Amino acid sequence: MFDADHMLSLKPIFPPPTRRTILKTTLSAGFCAAVSPVSAETITTPADGLDVAEVKVKTADGDIPAYRAMPASGGPFPTVLVIHEIFGVHEHIKDMCRRWAKLGYYAIAPELFARQGDAAAEKDMQKLMSDIVGKKPDAEAASDLDATLAFAKASGSADVSHAAVTGFCWGGRQAWLYAVRNPSLKAAIAWYGPLGGDPSPARPKSVLDVIGDLKVPTLGLYGGMDQGIPQTQVEEARKKLAATGTGSKIVVFAEAGHAFNADYRPSYVKSAADAAWKEATAWLKAHGV
Repeated sequence: MFDADHMLSLKPIFPPPTRRTILKTTLSAGFCAAVSPVSAETITTPADGLDVAEVKVKTADGDIPAYRAMPASGGPFPTVLVIHEIFGVHEHIKDMCRRWAKLGYYAIAPELFARQGDAAAEKDMQKLMSDIVGKKPDAEAASDLDATLAFAKASGSADVSHAAVTGFCWGGRQAWLYAVRNPSLKAAIAWYGPLGGDPSPARPKSVLDVIGDLKVPTLGLYGGMDQGIPQTQVEEARKKLAATGTGSKIVVFAEAGHAFNADYRPSYVKSAADAAWKEATAWLKAHGV
């Protein structure tokens, strides 16, 4: 069961976060500005039968906005932490929350770039990467995710003793890292999250550096044609996962590149996205979430 006090005693895999000013206090409407036009294949999951809302998550240095979706009645529900891509919490990430909620989950996506700026509104990709994404410390992201689980538990609607984390691209990397940090999770799913990379003050360790310490059953979903994540790194991750004894695995979709689940972008590959969703939903069920 998730215990906020227990989390404080866990051995950190990166330095503690520093205090920062919250720059973004509300979520963006619509899709991210850096991707235009929005694809005609974009999926819109209706909110009927759901309770959806923008909420405020209390963190160590202020409240950050988050999108929360859950069934309109019943509960408490098993919990899915949803970690956004480089574009922050925009309409696609909200839709992913609604997809999980339709299956009976309490899904919540915190805006992890709230201190760095408005990722969804930034049109310049280079500026987005350097001024917002590149300045988000791993330690701060982990602390925000701890706070989000604590918020979910306090709401009374989330059963955080049956919780999982999932993330996409940048969020996929964070999903791996958080699964290492929080062994009380029942499962994790990382969608095409970067595995390697050189260390930096904000990112002192890569996924490959820490994956051997994994205690949470984790599913990696990757594209065989991803130009940014070499298959050599995928194979290295597989070997390290096998040694953890967690049953974790990586599934590679040969026909897909990076961001194959992003139905609002040209990178979307429906066959891979559909197959990956089946893998993801089955993974949570198989591990008690």
